[in-house]
Amino acid sequence: MRMYDLIEKKKLGQELSTEEIYHIIDGYTKGDIPDYQISALLMAIYFNGMNVRERYDLTMAMRDSGDILDLSSIDGVKIDKHSTGGVGDKVTLVLGPIIASIGVPVAKMSGRGLGHTGGTIDKLEAFPGFNAELSDDQFINQVNSIKIAVTGQSKNLAPADKKLYALRDVTATVDEISLITGSIMSKKLAAGTDAIVLDVTVGDGAFMKNKESALELAKSMVDIGKRADKKIAAVLTNMDEPLGFAVGNDLEVIEAIEALNGNGPEDLMTVVYELGSQMIVFSGIETDKAKAKELMKEAVASGKAFDKFVEFIDAQGGDSSFAKDTKKFKPAAHIVPINAESDGYVHAIKAEAIGLASMSLGGGRETFDDVIDMAVGIVLNKKVGDEIKKGEPICYIHANDQAKIAHAEEMIRNATVISSEKCNHMDLIIDIVE
Repeated sequence: MRMYDLIEKKKLGQELSTEEIYHIIDGYTKGDIPDYQISALLMAIYFNGMNVRERYDLTMAMRDSGDILDLSSIDGVKIDKHSTGGVGDKVTLVLGPIIASIGVPVAKMSGRGLGHTGGTIDKLEAFPGFNAELSDDQFINQVNSIKIAVTGQSKNLAPADKKLYALRDVTATVDEISLITGSIMSKKLAAGTDAIVLDVTVGDGAFMKNKESALELAKSMVDIGKRADKKIAAVLTNMDEPLGFAVGNDLEVIEAIEALNGNGPEDLMTVVYELGSQMIVFSGIETDKAKAKELMKEAVASGKAFDKFVEFIDAQGGDSSFAKDTKKFKPAAHIVPINAESDGYVHAIKAEAIGLASMSLGGGRETFDDVIDMAVGIVLNKKVGDEIKKGEPICYIHANDQAKIAHAEEMIRNATVISSEKCNHMDLIIDIVE
């Protein structure tokens, strides 16, 4: 079959067959089909979309382009959690140990941060010696042994996605539902777990800026998961302001440790308990989500969750003494308050701008080769709905380069709206697709 004819077919809004989709993905992965022809096809898909069958075939072809992990030797229902990304998102660091301490196997592949969204692997590497590159056998044995392991994505896991995403990124075809679904779900299905819980973030600091597009994506991913015989659910969570108070690698790790010790921010714990209750229900340990949340709260209150976190860091070669004494994390050289210029109520702290401000301080990457400054970032002192007095800190900038502070402050002030009118705190759980 000629690639020219397949591009023409999709350009005219016609369906691609299963065989045609596999031919395209296989040929592109092997290098037999050039970038310029795939670019044309991506743009045709962008404008004409794919139906649910095409979308499923695309996902499975991408999944089948590389290795598929066999986790059948892990006891119990293996569960993965995936977030579409946000600002201050340290959910995995808190959620994983809580769930594992209850006895649910958490077999998670995570990535590094790029742009204003932080990566779980980067945060875990705040613990000196932490090994994020486990072999398949190490990964499986650790989950069987302590119920939790987190590793970086295998180089040969859905390699078609890596090639396609690089091309989408430079051809303005990233934000198309079928292509997003295929990208996320091909990796999740290749990772070999029995169940998947998706955190689909919505709002200013998220990839999906409004509920309608986020709900469409959530339904698309859940549909693919069900067709692939996985237990799957998606929770839409609010990312109009940063999650929790801390934004920045070491700062978020410290906040996660506080959360595991029972002192977590209310918004962070709301998301953790909602996602976790769904994971526990999928595991079969509990059938009622309300009772599952109680199990999680007991795990935190008893210290089991924190103990599991320490065990997890130790198991992957990290120095867990940093978890037991967070003062061992080296603080930034400059900690500067950004004070309110008037009395009132906080109406907005725009998440994306806060993420970009942290990135400007050195807390994020513009390219995967950039080196992150682990100590820098922003710690909020107020959340949307809080009252604030003139001269009271909105947040604190943590910086190692004094020359970068003024620009970060400008970004933070532009992101913050203070009004004399009262307003409510944000609802964190927007919708659930099961």
